[in-house]
Amino acid sequence: MIEGGAYAAKAVVGELIPIRAKVFREGHDAVNASVILTSPDGREERVDMTPLEPRGLDPWEAWVRPDAPGAWTFRVEGWSDPWATWLHNAEAKLPAGVDIELVCLEGRALLERTASAAQDAGDPVQASVLRATAMLLIPERPAADLLEVATAHGIADAMKRFGPRELVTPTADFPLFVDRKRALFASWYEFFPRSQGATYDPKTKTWTSGTFDTSQERLAEVAAMGFDVVYLPPIHPIGTSFRKGRNNTLDPAPGDPGSPWAIGGKQGGHDAVHPDLGDFAAFDRFVARATELGLEVALDFALQASPDHPWVREHPEWFTTRLDGTIAYAENPPKKYQDIYPINFDNDPDGIYHEALRVLKLWISHGVKIFRVDNPHTKPVQFWAWLMRQVREFDPDVLFFAEAFTTPEMMRALGKVGFHSSYTYFTWRNTQSELAEYLTELSTETDAYYRPNFFVNTPDINPFFLQSGNPAAFAIRAVLAATLSPAWGVYSGFELFEHQPLAPGREEYLNSEKFEYRPRDYSAEPNLNVLIGRLNAIRRAHPALQQLRQLRFLDVLSDQLLAFAKTDGDDTVIVICSLNPDQTVEDEVALDLPALGIDSGAVALRDELTGATFTWGERNFVRLSPANPAHILHVL
Repeated sequence: MIEGGAYAAKAVVGELIPIRAKVFREGHDAVNASVILTSPDGREERVDMTPLEPRGLDPWEAWVRPDAPGAWTFRVEGWSDPWATWLHNAEAKLPAGVDIELVCLEGRALLERTASAAQDAGDPVQASVLRATAMLLIPERPAADLLEVATAHGIADAMKRFGPRELVTPTADFPLFVDRKRALFASWYEFFPRSQGATYDPKTKTWTSGTFDTSQERLAEVAAMGFDVVYLPPIHPIGTSFRKGRNNTLDPAPGDPGSPWAIGGKQGGHDAVHPDLGDFAAFDRFVARATELGLEVALDFALQASPDHPWVREHPEWFTTRLDGTIAYAENPPKKYQDIYPINFDNDPDGIYHEALRVLKLWISHGVKIFRVDNPHTKPVQFWAWLMRQVREFDPDVLFFAEAFTTPEMMRALGKVGFHSSYTYFTWRNTQSELAEYLTELSTETDAYYRPNFFVNTPDINPFFLQSGNPAAFAIRAVLAATLSPAWGVYSGFELFEHQPLAPGREEYLNSEKFEYRPRDYSAEPNLNVLIGRLNAIRRAHPALQQLRQLRFLDVLSDQLLAFAKTDGDDTVIVICSLNPDQTVEDEVALDLPALGIDSGAVALRDELTGATFTWGERNFVRLSPANPAHILHVL
């Protein structure tokens, strides 16, 4: 339950989710517990809980799978279990010869009572079995025979379904919103349409922008690599006042396109398309082509404005005016964004709220169901709660992805109020201990409301781990992102090993695409196209990699390896990945075979990257090199 039930916990259709509670009672009689899951159409499903160790701390757990989207509720019911109480007494008294007649009499009464419940529920077969079993509880029989009758597997199942539940004590009903699966599981690819098909004329030293139509070829290539979502930076008109030049300079050359995040110009604002990219008809063709290829288009939703945005003229109260009479521009010291005005929500919140909703409805009407929200942590949290509630009412399939690189509590708060997923700290988690600690947090502590998306890079972030340009470093981060998180993302250029920083010690790209055209030859060698395509194919084939919660780290001696297992149902995948892009790493990996559901001393595995097969036991030698830095092993 999130904030006492103030916000809905998260799940997606078909996701296996845990519900845990502390359940206890006075006295010595047996206690039991169930989860009651109520679907949007009012259908109730009871799932019995299981006590966990240590029993003295009263932990109980059940795993459930919601099977439809929408607003669900769940509650936990604690209850007195007469049958479990009777079994406990029988197991103690019958072998000792104590109260045998009374024990049998009480057992027969419970079985007859349950048989009547089964009959009333429309199961005459179970009713007959229960009555027949009751007749077998004859005091003169040996104690071992009586216990065998009472503990038969079929009787346990019947009592679980129809047995008496007394002193039922429910919690409140807590909200659980079930989204479509893409809210959790997705592979994202980001590119700038203006760079796709952009051409440079050396004679005139001018660029011609790429368009939505010239970008359609890239859509096919992205789909071929197995991505689900194509994310576009802002596609709106760009301001000319204080326009930034190459590498974020203040002196743009003629024809420099400016930052797409400096939204708004004479051609319009957030409700307009940059004329260099085409018009709304061209955008609709782009979305239609993406849909044909099995891709969804995600748009950037950046609530800010260039000095040339119509909002600045029509609604100056939406911005902050400083004491010298100028409008405050955005800053993230030492970075300055003179070309961008932040929104001030204090003066006219009602006007801003409804304008944001109007803009979203416009793009939703053009087929956009996913929005990547720029800097949501700089806007009021209550605004996002209101906005996503409004959108959910008319289209619950719309998803919001938070670009919030900020403090943990703010990132969590955004998840609680409704953001479906978020960027994370993955970019800065590189060592074995860092990754294990962070993934444990994501999979067990914040999993009810905070869904991660592991982007390996962004236009703003050129990770230090990749700045050597070593292809093995790129492969390692791709494997980790694609297997640790159900959602991951790639910004174009990653597959070509782009790595040059703006300056030493800076996590920004030299010649950043944010400020210039960057057409690329994506077939140039070397590249990671084949590996990325293989990773996405593996993810689609394995439910274990499409979920967040069922993750176990495996024991290894070397801190240069990360080893873990993920499970969903009968699908288990084991990943062993080197963390050293420069040297070969050798070590032993320990497998907890019973935890993997393996009774024998060996398990058959297939490497989904290479097709090689192995038979492993409890301890297994692994050797990974920069050329082959990972195993992704399917438990056969």
